[in-house]
Amino acid sequence: MSEQRMTPVAAHQPPYYAVVFTSLRTEEDAGYGETAERLGELVADIPGFLGEDSARTPGGLAITVAYFHDLDGIERWRAHAEHRAAKEYGRAHWYERYSLHIAKVEHSHGFERTPRAPRTESAS
Repeated sequence: MSEQRMTPVAAHQPPYYAVVFTSLRTEEDAGYGETAERLGELVADIPGFLGEDSARTPGGLAITVAYFHDLDGIERWRAHAEHRAAKEYGRAHWYERYSLHIAKVEHSHGFERTPRAPRTESAS
């Protein structure tokens, strides 16, 4: 897993949808990283895609939340040929189990710390 610092997806104007994919992987890893990267590129081109957050626990539980403006965007992604093929391969090789939840976001807000100006010492 990359040590690159990530930032959460910004809050959007509700309503919109969150697709929560929670998974536990098998020991097999062949091709997973490349496929995940490719799918990340593809989903970004789906109309209505707003972004995605992802995290993995030390115990192997992974959670990815993809945000979409509407259900049509989710359906387009579900029906995408490369996504369908990856899902089928994942069931056969990469996943012990997973669950998928789709939720309508009714409220959204965010916070970002602004950098403080350096303190200067005043001469007295």
